[in-house]
Amino acid sequence: MIESIYVGMTGLSSFSRGLRVIANNTTNLNTPGFKGSSLRFADTFYSSGGYTGRQFGQMGYGVSTMGTSMSFKSGELRQTGNGLDLAIDGQGLFMLQGTDGSIRYTRAGQFRFNRDGVLVTQGSGAKVMGVGADGSPGEISIANLKTTAGKATAVAKFTGNLSSSGTDQTVSGVRVYDAAGGEHLLTVKLTNTNSTTAGSWKVELMDGSALVGTSQLVFQDGKPSAATSKLSFTYTPAGQAALPLTLDFSADVTSFASGTLSTLAFASQDGFAPAELSSASFDATGTLVLTYANGQTVKGSRLSLGRFDTTDAVGSAGGNEFEALDGSAWHSGVAGGAFGSVRSGYIEISNVDLSQEFSDLVIMQRGYQASSQVISTANEMLQELFSMKSR
Repeated sequence: MIESIYVGMTGLSSFSRGLRVIANNTTNLNTPGFKGSSLRFADTFYSSGGYTGRQFGQMGYGVSTMGTSMSFKSGELRQTGNGLDLAIDGQGLFMLQGTDGSIRYTRAGQFRFNRDGVLVTQGSGAKVMGVGADGSPGEISIANLKTTAGKATAVAKFTGNLSSSGTDQTVSGVRVYDAAGGEHLLTVKLTNTNSTTAGSWKVELMDGSALVGTSQLVFQDGKPSAATSKLSFTYTPAGQAALPLTLDFSADVTSFASGTLSTLAFASQDGFAPAELSSASFDATGTLVLTYANGQTVKGSRLSLGRFDTTDAVGSAGGNEFEALDGSAWHSGVAGGAFGSVRSGYIEISNVDLSQEFSDLVIMQRGYQASSQVISTANEMLQELFSMKSR
């Protein structure tokens, strides 16, 4: 009966550990990227009880635990709207570098740029690892990308119909940028010169009342001729260097009779002013995408992702991070294929199934009660034995 008490004690100890695992799972129900675990049970050794048969009379010595088994099934992806909240649709994990240089992994993609412009985790501040354009590994930084320089306008495009029966047309508000990013509004004046050449127009580029230059636009069958569809000028803004400027009428400009009504208008230009960074996010390939206030976008480094061959190679390190227990079972790469794709503006929530945890909780509780009942019964039998001596 003493042995029965010890056997019951192994049950109390094992089911207590099971309760602790369930408690850890349920308390991390709202922890981003958390992966639930389950406890492995195993029976302990056996003795023959003095019998010579291989199985006859074998007596067990209770139950033990063999550690936990982690479930890496994906949790639900929840939208946050924050471009630096990232989730992986697949089996990959984000790679982190701690202050001690160690490599960790996480599914909780809650990141931010620190004061040095380096992408780090919200919790531990570990650096998020990436791959540069040359394929070299390193940190992801926007230290030199917080502003973008302006670009001088090289081409201004036009669209619409220039009435072939009209005498003149003025297109104002032609916006261009100089080399310093300064904005200038120019005017294009077109005068019908059919009397000298059929379908021809005199084109004057004006900066206010100052003439920048003159050229000729010729239409053939209602379309600009190849030789005159793109007109070259040299524009010198006040206090700035000379700027080569092309007026492009080649794509969407026509000249058909429409009375005196013309719809010719300025469409677009390829310059822009300097601007500050307005937002940062990552695309599905894990590439950093920076958007500036002038509408320009720049792509940066790609996220480094890791994956493993077996869960036995993964250990929990706390802080929503995992460590490699067997480096040979781990692989690194970038988004795509076996590593999955990156979802910006989402986080992966815990994969804990609360209904399953509550079911397991009932089983653990019943197992604990049964083990305690075995101990109580063995104790009562011992008391009965001791009471026989006093009779």
